Amino acid sequence: MDSSGKRKVAYFYEPEIGNYYYGHGHPMKPHRVRMAHALIVRYGLYRHLEVFRPVRATEKAMSAFHAPDYIDFLKNVTPDNQEDFAQQMRQYAIASDCPIFDRMFEYCQMNCGGSIGGATRLNYGLADTVVNWAGGMHHAKKSEASGFCYVNDIVLSILELLKYHHRVLYVDIDVHHGDGVEEAFLTTDRVMTVSFHKHGDSFFPGTGDSCDIGVGAGKYYAVNVPLRDGMDDASYKFLFDPIITKIMENYQPGAVVLQSGADSLTQDKLGVFNLSIKGHAACHKLMSSFGVPLLVLGGGGYKVKNVARCWTYETSVLVGKDRGMQDIMPPNEYYEYFGPDYRLHIPPDSALENRNRMETLERLRNRTLENLRNVRPVGASMHERPPDAVAGAEVVRKSGRSRSGRRRIGEEEEEEDGEGHEGRGDRGGLSDGGGESGSDRMEEDS
Repeated sequence: MDSSGKRKVAYFYEPEIGNYYYGHGHPMKPHRVRMAHALIVRYGLYRHLEVFRPVRATEKAMSAFHAPDYIDFLKNVTPDNQEDFAQQMRQYAIASDCPIFDRMFEYCQMNCGGSIGGATRLNYGLADTVVNWAGGMHHAKKSEASGFCYVNDIVLSILELLKYHHRVLYVDIDVHHGDGVEEAFLTTDRVMTVSFHKHGDSFFPGTGDSCDIGVGAGKYYAVNVPLRDGMDDASYKFLFDPIITKIMENYQPGAVVLQSGADSLTQDKLGVFNLSIKGHAACHKLMSSFGVPLLVLGGGGYKVKNVARCWTYETSVLVGKDRGMQDIMPPNEYYEYFGPDYRLHIPPDSALENRNRMETLERLRNRTLENLRNVRPVGASMHERPPDAVAGAEVVRKSGRSRSGRRRIGEEEEEEDGEGHEGRGDRGGLSDGGGESGSDRMEEDS
């Protein structure tokens, strides 16, 4: 067993996730999280997780980063009344990539609730690693929706971590640049943002050149690794391992947030890389090896059956059970979608050319490592700590229990409203979550 297997891993999952629907033909399908959860259960990984249902984030919690009027707009607009909000929709960049859909605000609350709740558990030492595959919405801006993202749960979770940690590292392995997170922390050295992404050829969002390194106090604390089409496992590792290792050595973060966008996998509908699932998961294995509190989030990924495969395997890596994962899939609620081979892993596309030449990668790696010589483990003057965003954290503080005996955040809500929060080894609520609407909306191409 590798070192990650000794880590206490919490996992946030909302059974309703598969019932949120962006609309016919839209590439973002929240149902992929439900599919991943079904595999996590069928592979028995839930036995090694503390499973929680997220407490929905409040408007106040989301306004820690986003403009209150923008949050108020998201709360009140619906598909039926959106014509009444025509001016605000233009103002907040609501377009075809970010449509208004039923229960959209609930969806944002759930995404953020898992990420903020996960950060809170790390802050209290109740977990070493926290997973929220529904999170990772890295494109959302302070007052703007972008790239299928409405509320930036990543920024909100980092703000929560900063209440307890001097320095937070953000690592993004989505095929798209993590522009929303970088922009939010561009001028500070308390958050270091690192993004490995496709750049050039008018690829969305068009930002993230290697010369973009931060501004003011944040200079050298934004790291961008722009890549070309066809990036494979060996090339990715050639860059990722030395860059991340040097950052951990120089920056010494108190906590790490890893955005795990699966659109950097081979065969993705919108992505152009050629990573295998094991190549993608190698990033999680490395990040776990440092022994720093780790918040793992989802992100992009548009061939949903491969997203489910990827996040299931990465969950196994995070709990140290990847060696026992059989490639032949166990029976599960979505078994037919994984045909014709019904395997966990997918082969890279042998016909896809890797347009990243080794000499170019060497120059990029060397230039990045040279910039990292300017990075230091900066301190921070800690004034009175702001209150926690998750109400349950206050209950944990008042319980007076030791680290090993503290109640899970949200456990008190379970006693009050009678709705069971899933616990370690409890199969209650650990099924796929049901719901015909989510399954029916897989459409013709999963």
